[in-house]
Amino acid sequence: MKIDLYLTHARIFNVYLKKFIEGNIAVSGGRFLYIGTVEPPVQPLKTIDLAGKYVIPGMIDCHMHIESTMVAPHTFLRGSVKNGVTTLIAEPHEIANVFGVEGIRALAAAAADGPAHVYIAIPSSVPSTNETLETTGAVIGTAEVEQLLHMDQVICLGEVMNGHDLIADDHSRISELVRQVRHIRPDFPLEGHLPRFLDWDLARILYTGVNSDHTDQSVETVRQRIANGCFIELQDKTLRPDIVQYIIDENLFEHMAIVTDDTMPDDFVERGTLNYLVQKAMNLGFTPEQAVYTTTYTPARRMGLRDRGSIAPGKVADFVILDNLNDFHICSTYCDAKEVYNRNVPPVEEQRDTSFPNRFYHSVHAAPMKEDDFVLPTEQQDGTVRCRLLVVSSDTTFVQSEEVEVPVRNHEIDWDDSPYNLAVVVERHGKNHGRGYARPTDAIQRLRKGKNHGRGYALVGGSALKRGAAATTYAHDHHNLLIIGQNKRDMMTAANAVIEAQGGYAVAYHGSVTAFAPLPIAGILSDQPLPVLGRQIQKVRASLESLGYVHHNVIMSLSTLSLPVSPFYKLTDKGIVDVQKQRIVPLVIDG
Repeated sequence: MKIDLYLTHARIFNVYLKKFIEGNIAVSGGRFLYIGTVEPPVQPLKTIDLAGKYVIPGMIDCHMHIESTMVAPHTFLRGSVKNGVTTLIAEPHEIANVFGVEGIRALAAAAADGPAHVYIAIPSSVPSTNETLETTGAVIGTAEVEQLLHMDQVICLGEVMNGHDLIADDHSRISELVRQVRHIRPDFPLEGHLPRFLDWDLARILYTGVNSDHTDQSVETVRQRIANGCFIELQDKTLRPDIVQYIIDENLFEHMAIVTDDTMPDDFVERGTLNYLVQKAMNLGFTPEQAVYTTTYTPARRMGLRDRGSIAPGKVADFVILDNLNDFHICSTYCDAKEVYNRNVPPVEEQRDTSFPNRFYHSVHAAPMKEDDFVLPTEQQDGTVRCRLLVVSSDTTFVQSEEVEVPVRNHEIDWDDSPYNLAVVVERHGKNHGRGYARPTDAIQRLRKGKNHGRGYALVGGSALKRGAAATTYAHDHHNLLIIGQNKRDMMTAANAVIEAQGGYAVAYHGSVTAFAPLPIAGILSDQPLPVLGRQIQKVRASLESLGYVHHNVIMSLSTLSLPVSPFYKLTDKGIVDVQKQRIVPLVIDG
């Protein structure tokens, strides 16, 4: 027996007793050996007196997307351990939508030598719907899942987003993938994305084996899910007073975990990840013990990680030392018994990330755009036409639909003299080169049918832009080129800035780019250090807000305008999608 590390005078969180106990911790061979007060039988190689500091298991983020933070994996992991997160279950469907299995393998390889443990959730919904409703750079089907099931890091089936097809068609791709994973790996958790599913629809999804949900919740959806054996993953937007109080009143901590899902780069820098959510949960009523329990033990149990999530003999020695529990003030983080973060040690200066293959830097296959690309022709010479309007709300990413009258002048829908934005999604994966209209007559017919050749068009109102324009290739989940604006010139300026940089976010006003965050890796990741990207994204956020975009997370609102599994209407390169009916609907309703 040898003791590599001995921590004395600690306040240790015991997940089984759900309380802190005073004692010492012995570590041997990267695992916990002993927790208690009896003196060790051999001399430890290293002893640290914690003088009453708190020790908790390394936190586990069981539903998250590295790509959401828009930095390369190694950069992301250095930030994660600073926040006390030592294990992450990454669902890489963002990069899979661009590069498929190759993208998943590249991301896993880039994360392999990082300071934290990364496991992979197989992306189940690439595309999030189907090829009729959106174009992606790749498709994950049964053959691709067969390959991924043999990857060492793979641990579960990632979020099943297309619940409509899962319950409506036993022969849909998502139904086949779920059956395939259940047959080959019956031990794998099957993660769900179940917005607004209740009663019979919820039961039918759970019947397939998909039995978790991390989407927006109400007390009633939480009640139905937990009552039916569905595991709840609460993220920032669902850590609300009513839901937290319901969890507390009904003592439902065994059936839920706190997760990040998506974290914006500037939020990552300024407030952190799970550490921030632990503090938020405590502010809303969770005790420190309850908040830590649901970021350590319950996510480990959900993912079948029996070797971690607690401080006990034989468990992996991932742990976090804090000097202030209520403020969750992290002193240091250990992964496999090695110190990977210490707040008193100056961080190593980060460098540009070059871990991805060269071709990942050349993924935006779209020609430069002209102002004419944002013309909406119509067979009517003058007057008005009735159009569908997508209405953005300031407090949700759900988008409603209204009908509005828009003026027509000289066979063009005069949208830029209206109070509405024009939004365009351009296919950028090289499938059809995002081509515009072949002839004016084609344009008219496609607008009336809601189908365009490589481009989808919509009018957008509500809390969206009031001036200027924005463009991005970070358009969930297909990651085509999304442009939105109040005039053609600014839309062209923003779009071309993104195309030239091979991806990113651009905001334009009066014909000039006012904020820009390049994302050259697959059009969705930066190769810059996190603080650099954080400042760039913060400027993009501020520019969007200065141009009248009102939302608690304007970047997420913009990026999910094209997510066709998020209620109720969204825009893809195929056109406007009625999410509930899963079909393309026309922009021009009458004219």
